[in-house]
Amino acid sequence: MGALRTPREQWIEEGLRALAAGGVDAVRIEALAKALGVTKGGFYGYFADRDALLTEMLDTWERESVDDVIDRVEREGGDARDKVRLAGQLTFSGGRLLRIDLAIREWARRDPAVAARLRRVDNERIQLARDAISTFCADPEEVEARALLAFCTAIGSHFLAADHPAGTRTQVIARAADIILDLPHGNSEG
Repeated sequence: MGALRTPREQWIEEGLRALAAGGVDAVRIEALAKALGVTKGGFYGYFADRDALLTEMLDTWERESVDDVIDRVEREGGDARDKVRLAGQLTFSGGRLLRIDLAIREWARRDPAVAARLRRVDNERIQLARDAISTFCADPEEVEARALLAFCTAIGSHFLAADHPAGTRTQVIARAADIILDLPHGNSEG
């Protein structure tokens, strides 16, 4: 993200950072202003209120989670399996987007409007998995099951505390991806 951000984008980014670190309750105008080294009054030059900031934060997350991921996957090319694997890595492999995503999932448990937005984003994401899986699997029920397993693995692995006697968590997830994508063992790139 080499480009300089506008002050408005800085508020949104700082809000997303606070959300990822401490949940929606941590998104407080005073705390954001302090983190940005500006006065609280400057906030109101860009946003009507905290709710307006929260909406723009969700808009940014949705764009980055869906449109930006799809754009990158299409640019990088590869077959359908490569594309679905890259989409999963970009979204759920531990970076900034994952931290924001997990915080939004928690927020959605308490806010029906956020839950509706999360449902829309997840529906778009799972459709990508369906589209990829349907290129090698003709049974619609199996396509749906594999897409669900892919999603449950991607999201659930961040909540699972179990040990894996047959390898590291990364190795086990890579093997699960091979199974979901109907690949022989060892074809994962990590």
